[in-house]
Amino acid sequence: MRSSRVRQSDERDTRWARALFIVTAGAVLRLAFAASIPVFPDEAYYWTWSRHLSAGYFDHPPAIALLIRLSGDASPLGVRFGTLISGFVAAVTTTAIARRLGGGRAALRAAIVITVLPLAAAGLILATPDSPLLATTALSLYCLIRALHEPIRSRASFLWWIAAGLALGAAFASKYTSIFLPIAVFIAVLVRPRLRARLREPGPYVACVVATLVFLPVLMWNAHHDWISFLFQVRHGLSAPQGSALLAAWKHEGDFFGGQAALVSPILFVLLAIATGRSLMRRASDAQFVLAMVAFISFVFFIYSALRQRVEPNWPAPAYIPAIVLLAMTSSKRIAKKWFDGGVMLAAVMSVLIYAQAMAPVLPIPAAKDPIARAFGWTELIAEADSVAKSTTAGTTWLGGDRYQEASELSLLLPSHPTTFATNLSGRANQYDLWPGFPNLAHQGDNLLLALDDSDQPHAAVRALLPYFAGARRGDLVVMRRGAGTIGTRRLWLLVGWRGGWPVVR
Repeated sequence: MRSSRVRQSDERDTRWARALFIVTAGAVLRLAFAASIPVFPDEAYYWTWSRHLSAGYFDHPPAIALLIRLSGDASPLGVRFGTLISGFVAAVTTTAIARRLGGGRAALRAAIVITVLPLAAAGLILATPDSPLLATTALSLYCLIRALHEPIRSRASFLWWIAAGLALGAAFASKYTSIFLPIAVFIAVLVRPRLRARLREPGPYVACVVATLVFLPVLMWNAHHDWISFLFQVRHGLSAPQGSALLAAWKHEGDFFGGQAALVSPILFVLLAIATGRSLMRRASDAQFVLAMVAFISFVFFIYSALRQRVEPNWPAPAYIPAIVLLAMTSSKRIAKKWFDGGVMLAAVMSVLIYAQAMAPVLPIPAAKDPIARAFGWTELIAEADSVAKSTTAGTTWLGGDRYQEASELSLLLPSHPTTFATNLSGRANQYDLWPGFPNLAHQGDNLLLALDDSDQPHAAVRALLPYFAGARRGDLVVMRRGAGTIGTRRLWLLVGWRGGWPVVR
């Protein structure tokens, strides 16, 4: 009997070692890929945040800015280094949860799934708030499961609750949608009689206090900025539908589920949904039920949100952390091995295609409609803008655009990393509105070079700014390309001789 237990322990250890090898190999592959493709505009935007560290920003909490600041390097790998580390943490911790609940076999299956998912192929690489959110979500769930496995009111349980609070506070500081995690856990505790006993121990309450203390700087920043970040995200996620509400809802829901199938592969998406649904049943363990409730609540909210406006495919990404664990724990008798293997193979092929398309276009997608192409073509624009700025001798010439994308790419890619401006006169408000703008830093007689969308008539930003300058010069049209494909165009406009004053920004 003892020999049998030793063999089982050795087998679990072997599977755990194989699981760690898989997630490590995935991280190394992502590292090479991260160094090989240019920085996307949103990543450049977050890079500018890292140059102005703060407890909060217009769009999100500060975790992504802190991660990018870790390297202090403006290269693609430097911008993404912190998110690569957090992505590795997310993968290892998800695998560790599966091992804790289902042993070595579950850990191995979880490692395979989280490595091959297209969601991981991009989401664990790009310098966006999703990467720290996935890592802190996984850490929160791991600590929570450990707390639930310890006896009520025990010292070990109390310490794991504190750890869960720390991880949850870090999740709050990563992205505001992390609020669905404690909401889902609270609902699970109320629904399950065995879990309700946890409300009689101090751990959950201490965890809430700890999480709030970690998040307190973000709360204070928002309080000093009229809650601008919270209000933006609420409006961003729950804005009223435009046009025909019914038609828009159908379209948004179709886009939403299509995006999820693309992120995790159609087969694995169905398998993950089945595993989550079964874990909501009465016969599931308490830990499985909690994980399923976290995945369910997180996902259902975005289904509702899609009824009102377009939901980006990556928004419900944290729901997949517990869902992957539940799928990894599912018995082969319930889900046929061929479906699991087929889903893994399809997801792996989809991820390989993403990497291949990023390295060199292999899919018949026009460059203007290829999401990956958005990272390319900026060097041509930057070279032309730099040339125009250097050729202008009268006064200082500042650079920017009417959107944060152009302003951020200009600052990132120019060797001197100059201060740039997003005028936001015709687009949505963003963090540039909270930083000192052109009228705060420039002197009368200075110039402003803007990279704008091209049109037959002067751009709306040019028309709004012209009364405050001595004149405007229509510059060259810059064609942004990837290979032979045209991604888009930008027109350079040089506003010369600032006379003071500035239009009111919406």
